[in-house]
Amino acid sequence: MKKIYFILAFTVFGFNAFGQKTIDQKVSELLSKMTLEEKVGQLVQYSGFEYATGPQNSNSAIVLEEIKKGKVGSMLNVAGAEETKKFQELALKSRLKIPLLFGQDVIHGYRTTFAVNLGQAASWDLKLIEKSERIAATEASAYGIHWTFAPMVDIARDPRWGRVMEGSGEDTYLGMQIGLARIKGFQGKGLGNLDAIMACAKHFAAYGAAVGGRDYNSVDMSLRQLHETYLPPFKAAAEAGVATFMNSFNDINGIPATANKYILRNLLKDQWNYKGFVVSDWGSIGEMVPHGYAKDNKEAAEKAINAGTDMDMESRAYMAELPKLVKEGKVDPKFIDDATRRILVKKFEMGLFDDPYRFSNEKRQKQQLNNQENRKFGREFGSKSIVLLKNEKNILPLSKSTKTVALIGPFGKETVANHGFWSIAFKDDNQRIVTQFDGIKNQLDKNSTLLYAKGANVDDQDKSMFAEAVETAKKADVVIMTLGEGHAMSGEAKSRSNIHFSGVQEDLLKEIAKTGKPIVLMINTGRPLVFDWAADNISTIVYTWWLGTEAGNSIADVLFGTVNPGGKLPMTFPRTEGQIPVYYNHYNTGRPAKNNTDRNYVSAYIDLDNDPKFPFGYGLSYTQFKYSEMNISSTNLKGNQTLNISVNISNTGNYDGEEVVQLYIRDLFGKVVRPVKELKGFQKVFIKKGESKIINFTLTPENLKFYDDELNYDWEAGKFDIMVGTDSQNVQTKRINWEK
Repeated sequence: MKKIYFILAFTVFGFNAFGQKTIDQKVSELLSKMTLEEKVGQLVQYSGFEYATGPQNSNSAIVLEEIKKGKVGSMLNVAGAEETKKFQELALKSRLKIPLLFGQDVIHGYRTTFAVNLGQAASWDLKLIEKSERIAATEASAYGIHWTFAPMVDIARDPRWGRVMEGSGEDTYLGMQIGLARIKGFQGKGLGNLDAIMACAKHFAAYGAAVGGRDYNSVDMSLRQLHETYLPPFKAAAEAGVATFMNSFNDINGIPATANKYILRNLLKDQWNYKGFVVSDWGSIGEMVPHGYAKDNKEAAEKAINAGTDMDMESRAYMAELPKLVKEGKVDPKFIDDATRRILVKKFEMGLFDDPYRFSNEKRQKQQLNNQENRKFGREFGSKSIVLLKNEKNILPLSKSTKTVALIGPFGKETVANHGFWSIAFKDDNQRIVTQFDGIKNQLDKNSTLLYAKGANVDDQDKSMFAEAVETAKKADVVIMTLGEGHAMSGEAKSRSNIHFSGVQEDLLKEIAKTGKPIVLMINTGRPLVFDWAADNISTIVYTWWLGTEAGNSIADVLFGTVNPGGKLPMTFPRTEGQIPVYYNHYNTGRPAKNNTDRNYVSAYIDLDNDPKFPFGYGLSYTQFKYSEMNISSTNLKGNQTLNISVNISNTGNYDGEEVVQLYIRDLFGKVVRPVKELKGFQKVFIKKGESKIINFTLTPENLKFYDDELNYDWEAGKFDIMVGTDSQNVQTKRINWEK
């Protein structure tokens, strides 16, 4: 017992059991030596000079001089062992020699890119998602990067918002699980390991609810909805030890998130006891001036630091204004000290004070230049992200001995487009990214012929290539159409009011359909699109997203049946833009529609069916899965009992395959209205043809909790529907009663 107290005493007073100083002690000592300007300098982040992810206002000479004076704490968009080393050398010329942090948007891969994030979410495979971020962290850290501005854990229910491609879709539970997998992947076994980088939960908060799906727009919602739907992934990230948070651009109920004291200080730092630091989004502190919340940069800096924003990304507000604000008594020095401490702690945890150049290692960088194991994984992960939407005539999988195949569409020979938005550009991208044409050609037998016609451009009205495409289709036994939206049409600042196929692509599809040839339609995109004509008239549709470096091989693996697709949609697909927002876990109304076509004095559109085009959780396979009747351990429970749920899944088709078994509940009556369905669990299971597996779920009262109108978080006794199925619409249901 005395030994335990001895160790505890040393830890509390700043030493570990061996008499070495703890990080907190080291930070306190360093803070005591710092001037106000040096402290504020740690709160400043500038972008490098070659690659910017926002409207840049950097003057390179001034920035370099400020680094040498200790007035910069972090740089973003500076990468490469040689480049980061040069900037770090400048920082070490400062009085206290405090090293820089290097941040980068490592969103869905680094040197090896994977499917865009929404496509990854379609895999519903947490292990693969975690591994992809493990690889991204290993590659990025080898290029001198310490910190990624990911994962984006915003819940998004409006596909017009371009940044849906960067997240995990519309569901809070699924988004939370994927966010945790990403954080674990990025941060690995812990900060300080050379293959771990700091993760960043963004955008705090509710950015995915921007009005009209328009980027940077306002968010207006009840606090209950905020806590119920949009905050849980952030709270889970904080509890999981995510290194940093990033502000969102939007205001929340009239207060910009960058200076929103309620979410930053009251919730994040006080109630959730979060110890990491908060960085603004690009220029979001200065943007509070056009918001109309601050009259100038000085007032914006005052409001941001007082609310709890620790680091200023590219607003130039903190360095210019905070020292004056402290001296004028408008900012308490304790807020400067707290922000500086949080940032310095991370620098110590990353081991940068021991060796500022430990991540700037050209040998490690060279090892990750073209890692074939990473590419192999990228190929596998890409194929697991594809969603089979239709296969009515069983055209898929194609035979590799098909005599003549035609690939038609603007994306067939694209290289860089396969990266998707938010990818890191490399000079050899055109040589190393696998095109769809090459991926398909490499899997066809040597006696088969692959024809190609572009047919149309991505986004103009030029139909001059139609004739060639039609003639090419007539020569083929099967036509693979590759349509969608350009890779830079979804992402930040890429909101669209019209989310149909761009340009004349749909007209091209109609012309090819007139030939009567069998068509496999591949849709390349970063978001749900509206493609009603195709959905109604084309028998075979594959949603391929943008799949990354190995895109062509991943696609060919699915088309030819090397991989049986098992992806499921992480967002509901609307019939038309007028149906947006449409999501599975909506509330009922006092006048709910009785069926899909009920439009008479109910909550419906008089000119549109009530259901979506494709529901949340939907996705087909080349095989068939049969669900037995669901078994539950009891229909009457009390208190903290556990409900056990099981269902037998049989693969009755001709292919081995994966199925995502989904568990939903409905709380039928509550003090506030509850959603018609809520995802509470899922399992991705591989079942060989002819085999069966029993899938088990459990529910406890913890799974039944919700926020009421006074933000109390608890569950209520009553009746619940328990649902298990293959997607959010195709479920079987049993009702239970659960008393307290």
